Amino acid sequence: MVILPIADKPWLPDDCRDLIADLEEPLSEGSFDDIDDRVMALIDDHERHMDDETIGLNAGTNIMNPRASALLSRSLGNRPSLGFPGDKYEMGMQHAEKLEIACESLVKRLFDAPFAEIRVPSGAIANLYCFMATCKAGDAIMAFPGEMGGHVTHHDAGCAGLYGLDVHPVPYDAQRMTIDLERLRADAHRIKPKLITVAGSLCLFPYPVADVRAIADEVGAYVLYDAAHMGGMIAGKRFQDPLKEGAHMMTMSTYKAFGGPPSGLVLSADEGLAAKLDAIAFPGMTANFDLGKTAALLMSVLDLLEYGEAYADTCISNAQALAQALEEKGFTVHGVEGQGHTDSHHLALHAQTLGGGQAAAKRLAEANILLCGIGLPIDPVAGDMNGIRIGTQEITRQGMGADAMAEIARLMARLWLAGESAGAVRRDVIDFRRTYRELVFVR
Repeated sequence: MVILPIADKPWLPDDCRDLIADLEEPLSEGSFDDIDDRVMALIDDHERHMDDETIGLNAGTNIMNPRASALLSRSLGNRPSLGFPGDKYEMGMQHAEKLEIACESLVKRLFDAPFAEIRVPSGAIANLYCFMATCKAGDAIMAFPGEMGGHVTHHDAGCAGLYGLDVHPVPYDAQRMTIDLERLRADAHRIKPKLITVAGSLCLFPYPVADVRAIADEVGAYVLYDAAHMGGMIAGKRFQDPLKEGAHMMTMSTYKAFGGPPSGLVLSADEGLAAKLDAIAFPGMTANFDLGKTAALLMSVLDLLEYGEAYADTCISNAQALAQALEEKGFTVHGVEGQGHTDSHHLALHAQTLGGGQAAAKRLAEANILLCGIGLPIDPVAGDMNGIRIGTQEITRQGMGADAMAEIARLMARLWLAGESAGAVRRDVIDFRRTYRELVFVR
């Protein structure tokens, strides 16, 4: 059998294929010792760049408590964990299974939730669990469209489409950045969805979950709240509480605002759904799971139990301060009249004058300021993303406050608005980052 180069995949974008073609052979050639040295150097370079030399405004990342991070390398993660505590398939798990019990118990305490599924490997798979628990292939669901922050997992290219669901948009009120409830009721009665999803990849303000639940009840649908980005804010009691407001299920990633390892969670107040989710996890989709991540998740939950409210408060105040500073510099910050720019740790900029969201993000990355594009319900909606998404969770954990937000806005304006070179701004970004060396809101 001929081993084809990675770049021979015809479905890859041209620029990705070109990069891979240039790098694949140099990265994999030489002796095993050469490759080993190269791998370790790449890891060192990545960690230095991300942890010490950049301003991380990506909404989808965070810095884990070093104690939690260290648990990922402990040997308990090498052992498979299959089955319920007290009835593990492999012997010798009598100590490790207690971590599973403690983690699930503390997650439920953190969110005041009756049921928690902690074995989920990611937020995307958490959504798939919920699709499988409530729908069968061919069923209709309703989800936020991309310009309202709807995530790919809710759509045809993601888990929903791969599972065979018929996806329809949740109608929205662009001016108020929320759900159009009147149109939702009309569409739901016409479509008869089995599931209505709320939230996604950009959440500036709480959504009317109780009203969505009332509409769902009228048509026999379930409500799923995707808290992928909002887990840390909800845990900190500084955003809405979707389960208390009527959502049947809530999913989340645990590595974003939550601040834990790369994993996922599903929470529910419905016993019947909890039983289905449990069966999907075991013996179904997950079966063996990583106890190292379970231990790291447990440690991350302790951080939020102890510091969650103060952490969420600071994330939100930083987002509001950064929004004001960016607006003062001349950026167009997305917002809602009478409500401001954000009530969460997210904020969004209009990207049309910056060349589009991803193009602008790539340019700013050259200056070591990291963020990404996002769709917004504004014109134009075609081509490169029309918005830029910012999250303050990582810089908040690095100890930054209102003064730092003003400096970040100034650095961004120097590159994007004043036209300074990326190199000049990058030097100052690195100097700025050297003043923030200790993590806060971690045990």
